[in-house]
Amino acid sequence: MLGEDPAGRERAETWLAAHPEVASVTLAVTDLNGIFRGKRAPAAQLAKVFTAGIRMPLSALGVDVWGVDVLTSGLVFESGDVDGVCWPTGRGPLASPWAERPAGFLPMWMAEDDGTPFAGDPRVVLGQVLERYRRAGLTPVVATELEFHLVDPAAPRPAPPRSPRTGRRVAEDHVLAVDQLETFAAFLDDVHRAAQALDVPAEAAISENGAGQFEINLGHVADALRAADDALQFKRIVKGVAKQHGLAATFMAKPYGARSGSGLHVHLSLLDADGRNVFDDGSEQGSAVLLSAVAGLLDAMPETMLLFAPHLNSFRRLRPGTFAPAAAAWGYENRTTAIRIPGGVPSARRIEHRLAGADANPYLVLAGVLGAAWLGIEQARVPPDPVHGNAYAQDLPPLPQDWASAVDIFAASTRAREIVGPTAQRLLVGCKRQEIETFAQRVSGFEARTYLDAV
Repeated sequence: MLGEDPAGRERAETWLAAHPEVASVTLAVTDLNGIFRGKRAPAAQLAKVFTAGIRMPLSALGVDVWGVDVLTSGLVFESGDVDGVCWPTGRGPLASPWAERPAGFLPMWMAEDDGTPFAGDPRVVLGQVLERYRRAGLTPVVATELEFHLVDPAAPRPAPPRSPRTGRRVAEDHVLAVDQLETFAAFLDDVHRAAQALDVPAEAAISENGAGQFEINLGHVADALRAADDALQFKRIVKGVAKQHGLAATFMAKPYGARSGSGLHVHLSLLDADGRNVFDDGSEQGSAVLLSAVAGLLDAMPETMLLFAPHLNSFRRLRPGTFAPAAAAWGYENRTTAIRIPGGVPSARRIEHRLAGADANPYLVLAGVLGAAWLGIEQARVPPDPVHGNAYAQDLPPLPQDWASAVDIFAASTRAREIVGPTAQRLLVGCKRQEIETFAQRVSGFEARTYLDAV
């Protein structure tokens, strides 16, 4: 049967024997919002999951951000809320070094009952995009950069953390501040230790622009599914270790209106069957394949914006003058553009895609990047001229400026349907429209204070 993995069962039994202290294992798939959904099982039941799978409703992957069924999905009442079968991804079981009680974690993906990969599973969506590259004898090499904020878990609203040295709240924005790295060194050390234990290639950490904000790069891998897996596990590590240190961590795109937002930048190069980087032609410009990939990314960017900015809060980050993109533009060594071609030796020629927020689902982000790049390559598209100087001050093709517009454009897009497939397109649109309606029914405190007496 599809998904059966007797060798995985043996690895799980070996892992359990090496971790006798583990009493339970969380079995989890990833929903459209990049949130883990699943079950907690006794450790003794882990091994049989590799040959029997576990059953969960298909609808679980299409719920909204609050975990509420999306009634327009067609997966709830119309189908009788039918089950799918979840199978291990081949990654795990994994430890949770930060947990108060030793526990395991097993990432999974979902198939329909007949064994067909479920097209609403974001991991399956990315796998289908990668199949196009495989058939062409090409292998994407991907790295991600994830930004996040440490926040005070006791504060009612997002607030910078208190210094473990002084107890005073971190108040200043200091990009690349060594002092902030040293202040939170114990937290960062434990993040790197946990990443090593989970085989997540966490590299250098930097202090980002915002108070309590950091960025940690994940090393490049020639397996985009693995890169997305790594990004999700990294989020799990950061949140778990932060809690261990009496802190909280958030990957919100914009926790503070007037401070730096958090992005999920993607670096992409492309290898042929002989391991050569096809973006490199020995020049500073890069190859025709690179330029076609850039063109595909720019063409699709407005229509696939929802993959990179999937939440109400996402659009607070995308403002001119913030080093977050405001237009569909590209340039060489230009951080004011959505697509940046970094400098360096030609053999390392790559694309940096800077649009996504840290709140986006890594599987759908990589599907959007790789799917759009593939369309550009397949059609031998040619991009407009690169942007020089400040992109915010130039007349450039705009991106959707609000959440509802991004949803509507994505819903009507044949290009988006070609990239993620009709099922994921339909489910994501239904999910986001339900979330928009839920927010529309809530009156914020600020809104009430503004209008209550004034009008």
